[in-house]
Amino acid sequence: MSLKAVVGTNILEVIKSVRKNKEWRVLVVDKLGMRMISSCCKMHNLTENGITIVEDLAKKREPLTTMEAIYLIQPNQNSVDILKKDFESIRSLQYRLAHVFFTEACPDDLFTEICRSPASKFIKTLKEINIAFLPCEAKIFSLDNPSSFSTLYNPAKTSHCASTLEKLAAQIATLCSTLGEYPSVRIRGEFEHNAELGHIIQSKLDAYKADDPTMGEGVDKHRSQLLIIDRGFDPVSPLLHELTFQAMAYDLLQIENDVYKYEAPSPDMPDKEVLLDDNDELWVELRHQHIAVVSQEVTSKLKKFAVDKRMKCKEDKTSVRDLSVMLKKMPQYQKELRVYSTQLRLAEDCMTKFKGNVEKLCRVEQDLAMGTDSEGEKIRDHMRSIVPILLDQNITSMDKIRIILLYIIGKNGISEENLAKLIQHAQIPEPEKNIVTNMKRLGVQVIYDPKFRKPKTIERKERVSEHTYQLSRWSPLIKDIMEDACNDKLDQKLFPYLSGKPASSGHSSSGTRSARYGHWSKGPSRSEHRSGPRLIVFILGGMTYSEMRSAYEVCREFNTWEIYMGSTHMITPENFLSELCDLSNS
Repeated sequence: MSLKAVVGTNILEVIKSVRKNKEWRVLVVDKLGMRMISSCCKMHNLTENGITIVEDLAKKREPLTTMEAIYLIQPNQNSVDILKKDFESIRSLQYRLAHVFFTEACPDDLFTEICRSPASKFIKTLKEINIAFLPCEAKIFSLDNPSSFSTLYNPAKTSHCASTLEKLAAQIATLCSTLGEYPSVRIRGEFEHNAELGHIIQSKLDAYKADDPTMGEGVDKHRSQLLIIDRGFDPVSPLLHELTFQAMAYDLLQIENDVYKYEAPSPDMPDKEVLLDDNDELWVELRHQHIAVVSQEVTSKLKKFAVDKRMKCKEDKTSVRDLSVMLKKMPQYQKELRVYSTQLRLAEDCMTKFKGNVEKLCRVEQDLAMGTDSEGEKIRDHMRSIVPILLDQNITSMDKIRIILLYIIGKNGISEENLAKLIQHAQIPEPEKNIVTNMKRLGVQVIYDPKFRKPKTIERKERVSEHTYQLSRWSPLIKDIMEDACNDKLDQKLFPYLSGKPASSGHSSSGTRSARYGHWSKGPSRSEHRSGPRLIVFILGGMTYSEMRSAYEVCREFNTWEIYMGSTHMITPENFLSELCDLSNS
């Protein structure tokens, strides 16, 4: 089941629920609402359901006093203040009436504030729809909260931790509610915030269960798990140069908000912008493949398309320039050809970077991460391969820092003297030195201390048969963890259940939910969801694109399980290093 499809359907149901006599409505959204709409709904779907315009809550809007407005917003002080202002006076109404849908539970004080304001006379609907997360892909979600990394891992910001964890817990609970799941909560026990977050989520899930006793019922649903893990569980994966298409592109190219910008193949054409998302079927098919086969795949598919359309196509490898010629000759197929052109250009740009410095970096990184060479032999002296990289003037300081950190992690800490030498050889600028030392905030021993207790972790699996490419031998640790969870083999000492054991299939929760909403009522009922266990993995502090790929791989391996992965935010190696650097700020 695609998260995007579920959320898109739920949003449209909300809109339909307040449409009468085919009247047109205005849809007003905040930042999260806008991203949800952009990700999960197409404009024609909104138009079909009576939405004539989508407006940003935070921007100045033209009054439309003859129309009713649907608000899809988070229940925070800023949003509530703007809502009240929209209906402050009958002489300055923004809209005729309001239908307000909060993405999560509204705090009592804000609810009281709304009730006592003049706006309450114009609010026809007030509901909580429990969708406070961002579906990024079919199996991937984000809480869109990158600042939480600094809050949770910077000791100077401890005072903000409680409110941050409360916010994250509320968002994760809405995900479970949307999926109709009441999972057993498990945590990685080595990081204190995991347990704090888990307990808050559990209390919120109990409240949802009290409101809807059918939540979490179904065949094998007692096996469903919510697994909470911190970023420190695998500090290696965010540092490596990945060679699968999506992870490689996001690491090496300038892709912002999933938009890839590139120069047009001919000077007389404007620069191109393309959105890399689930609506692009070719991108979805290629994104988890190794870069070595992507160009071949695109060329092969293009040849088939050309044969089907009786077009001429080169027998050997096709280039972006060849495609631009085909576009001019066959303009009626430009939409299809542009899809191929985009992926081909993306692959070519990745390979250009790879043939620069990335290839030799990958070789050293894989040896450091695995501790062995491509033949499986243990490496006795890493310095022989590291020093030439550190002395190379053509390699950026950030790439050198990635190598230094991988070496430190593999050695489980080094002496201050050796660290100083490495930084000196690499000529790391003063402001960036903190990146290395701040890795200790994630539980990594940077400076060797004989008293340091290395966090326990699961035993790595041998995957020799899975790896065709010498420069892609590392598998994210999360893949092993997910496989063990699906096989009921995940170590309960390392990843304990909060309740001490999995929930039984007959579990029910007592308690009642406030009926404070009266005639405003609660949100629409959940749609039926397929039976079978689900594993929901949440990484506190950012997830990598290689980890996202692993979720799909394990989902294919265990087809009786549905697997979803989410995090506070998505990270590239550059993001990760930048966030580590910021941990020095008070």
